[in-house]
Amino acid sequence: MSIVDRVERDPERAWVISFAALVAVFGGGSVAFPRVVYDSFVWQYFWGPVAADAHSAVCAVRSGGETTYLSALDACASAVGVVAYPGYTLVSEVGYIVILLLALTGVVLLLRRLKLGSDRRLVLALLPLVFFGGALRVVEDATDTGELLTYPLNTLVISPVIYVTVFVVALATLVAAVTAERRGLVSNARRALTATGTGVLLVTLAVLAVVAADDAFYPQVFAVVIVIATMSTLGVLAVLRRFLPSTTEGTGVLVAGVVVWAHAVDGAANVVGLDWMPALSAGVNLVPKHPVNRFVVEFTGSVLPSSVLAVTGDAWPFLVIKLVAAALVVAVFDARTFEESPRYTVLLLVAIVAVGLGPGTRDLLRATLGV
Repeated sequence: MSIVDRVERDPERAWVISFAALVAVFGGGSVAFPRVVYDSFVWQYFWGPVAADAHSAVCAVRSGGETTYLSALDACASAVGVVAYPGYTLVSEVGYIVILLLALTGVVLLLRRLKLGSDRRLVLALLPLVFFGGALRVVEDATDTGELLTYPLNTLVISPVIYVTVFVVALATLVAAVTAERRGLVSNARRALTATGTGVLLVTLAVLAVVAADDAFYPQVFAVVIVIATMSTLGVLAVLRRFLPSTTEGTGVLVAGVVVWAHAVDGAANVVGLDWMPALSAGVNLVPKHPVNRFVVEFTGSVLPSSVLAVTGDAWPFLVIKLVAAALVVAVFDARTFEESPRYTVLLLVAIVAVGLGPGTRDLLRATLGV
């Protein structure tokens, strides 16, 4: 029997074997070759940036099996050992994509066994938990001094570990909602999921309001981002329905709008946060944290003259990229895609929404609260 036949016959077992192999390679390699596998790969690209962020350090340095945290950029540049900076790198982002696909496949197999997840309305039901993820990240942003969470607990709310935290909360909430429906405790699992997610979100926002009480508050930033995102979404949907009406047949107009709006929020939050803060009397501009954001800003700044940049800023192409990417996603997920693999398609849409709305919510709330 070929490998393909084995996977098709027992995909759950194939997934467990793949997961175990991944753990064995990097876990076992880290034990057998700690300097090469752990320090120079796992730590440098994955755990080191998280640990540096958790300690509010400019960088973390790994040398001789010990980790130190530095607060000066020049000290980081001259440090001896493996150096990791907070944020993402291209290597780490590729790694996280692989992990995401593996996790999504596992959830698809779980939902298939439970006979769940084929309803595209699940994307809407999970929206409160996506907002929760972004808000939870801002809680950590507002408590860098460690008054609420200290290391290593604060790593649970630092990107990308926060995605695991939110994923676990969402999966537990989903299973609880389905269990409650099957036991007759609630009449509709999807509504129970939405209500529970909303409750978790409200609690998180309440905690955020407390820890950020001494920080600034710029409601005009929130309003401008939401207006830009909403108007951009309506514009994209109008273009799609006018010139490519078949593109929304798979997702439906409502879910398509959610996908586009999620990424429009991310793009608009970057434009406002990176370029418009002083113009809105909301303090200084934020700093891009993702490689793609930095690349867009640096590229725009290098090709446009300063006279144009003074008017347009250098972050606006990111909004355009997000809108185009979201429109292409909507076009890809046609009716046939849903028919052939409804659960995987729905979960991919949830992940796509989360990748846009999670960081977008974080940037929006950070700019609004001045943290």
